Amino acid sequence: MGSIGSSLRPQIAINMSSKSAKFVENTITSNKVVIFSKTYCPYCQMAKEPFQKLNVQATVIELDGNPDGDEIQSVLGAITGGRTVPRVFIDGKFIGGGTDIKRMYDTGALQKYFA
Repeated sequence: MGSIGSSLRPQIAINMSSKSAKFVENTITSNKVVIFSKTYCPYCQMAKEPFQKLNVQATVIELDGNPDGDEIQSVLGAITGGRTVPRVFIDGKFIGGGTDIKRMYDTGALQKYFA
């Protein structure tokens, strides 16, 4: 048997009416900027910094401190196509991760959301 893909997490059917899925949906729709993050993640810090520089209040959900963090991360995977953090949403739309946000800030594209 080949080992290709053996390290990948198996695809799990996500219940989009679960408590975690409702939490994700409500958080994304009720806040202008949401960052799903982990406290120790350098890419998460990279995603947070541009909002701090712009004095934009971001709602940050630290998954490593949340008992439902793994399920929330799976819901984010189902919604965005990836489970990695950070997962950044602006105006209810998935924008990207740390390097995406940094690039948007560096090019001025991020600032346009708050003009």
